[in-house]
Amino acid sequence: MSSDPTVLARDAAATGTAQVIPIDEARPHRRLHICLLGYRSAPFGGGQGIYLKYLSKALVEAGHQVDVISGQPYPHLDPRVKLIKMPGMNLFETGLGSIRPHHLRSMTNVIEWTSKLTGGFAEPYCFGRRVVKYLKRHGRHYDIIHDNQSLSFGMLTLQKLGFPLITTIHHPITSDLDIALKAAKNWRERVLIRRWHSFIAMQRQVAPQLHHVVTVSERSREDIAAAFGMQPAAIQLVHCGIDTDEFRPLGNVPKVARRLMATVSADQPLKGMRYLLEAMAEILPRYPDLQLLMVGNIREGSEVDQLISRLKLREHIVTVSGISTEQLVHFYNEAEVAVVPSVYEGFGLPAGEAMACGTALVSTDGGALPEVTGDAALQVPVRDSASMAKAIDTLLADADLRRRYELAGRQRMEDIFCWQRAAGQMLDYYEQVLRSENG
Repeated sequence: MSSDPTVLARDAAATGTAQVIPIDEARPHRRLHICLLGYRSAPFGGGQGIYLKYLSKALVEAGHQVDVISGQPYPHLDPRVKLIKMPGMNLFETGLGSIRPHHLRSMTNVIEWTSKLTGGFAEPYCFGRRVVKYLKRHGRHYDIIHDNQSLSFGMLTLQKLGFPLITTIHHPITSDLDIALKAAKNWRERVLIRRWHSFIAMQRQVAPQLHHVVTVSERSREDIAAAFGMQPAAIQLVHCGIDTDEFRPLGNVPKVARRLMATVSADQPLKGMRYLLEAMAEILPRYPDLQLLMVGNIREGSEVDQLISRLKLREHIVTVSGISTEQLVHFYNEAEVAVVPSVYEGFGLPAGEAMACGTALVSTDGGALPEVTGDAALQVPVRDSASMAKAIDTLLADADLRRRYELAGRQRMEDIFCWQRAAGQMLDYYEQVLRSENG
């Protein structure tokens, strides 16, 4: 068997296995002081804060010292991980009205505010400026700097200054842009969407100049290479993990009959919520007590909100947000079927979390989801609400089949996607990078 990472990645994609970087569990890694960077790290959504939370925890448990430098919103971290809060304006959530005179003393704040004023999103760029300033003063003791997808010009500055830098790219945001443009109703929406995603121009410049890039799925590796003009072999593959100690079956939690569960950003076309709603409407006559527990918000008056009204689903949907991990695990355990309706995922953490909790899963084949789910979930084509309805119906109608998928999903997460394995692979990559940096 070849030990070449590229060959192993290709084989992994073909076979559904995830062991791309060989792990020598008997070989200890030297203790490292690691700095993880996140330009925004929402603890319950978007994936970035979740990635930092569990990767940092797994690295600490492997015996390393880990600091996280993050912009707002800040992540929820293991108490053994030090959080360094990078000040910022968080205009994405607070809005333009939050500006105060003291904010204008900083050129970086002025840039962020002006960009928001004109419909742009400058958080990655501004975080890069702030973190360069901080690390110049306080960062020389770190063995490695690991950026989580800011892809800002600041990362090139850190690289030029001699910091050992690697960057995780979960997937190219060009995918988000393409899907959003296809869903736009008119030219005005398309103009606004393009302006919001104007930071992609920076990413296209930065990504090919980075020396060490890692991604979370074979599909993302292919898409990143195509979007940013990179060679796939230059991008290392380390799958995300799922904390299988935290996300687990709870034997004392009974299932709620006819309950579906989805963890989605409802108003993002990328997440495919409309197809799940259409699927629900199709099977509702057969299951009049059908209920969807949705972890996320639905903006009043949004396209999804209007669709719920048209399909007469309002009384069948319950939304929750800002919940703890413990509550999330409880809800997964209550659901008879979890659904991931995404058009595209660079990895698909909600799919892995549901499977780790022993919940039968219906998933699309969008992006990397087939890599994550393998044959341990019912898979349907993207944008196909009829197929999704049929798959949900199949699982709701057959308790024995649900049980088989519950067991298979849990086993797949334990065997392939636990964070201990992911951290071991990442540490191997850190060592490769440090050897190359030190000559």
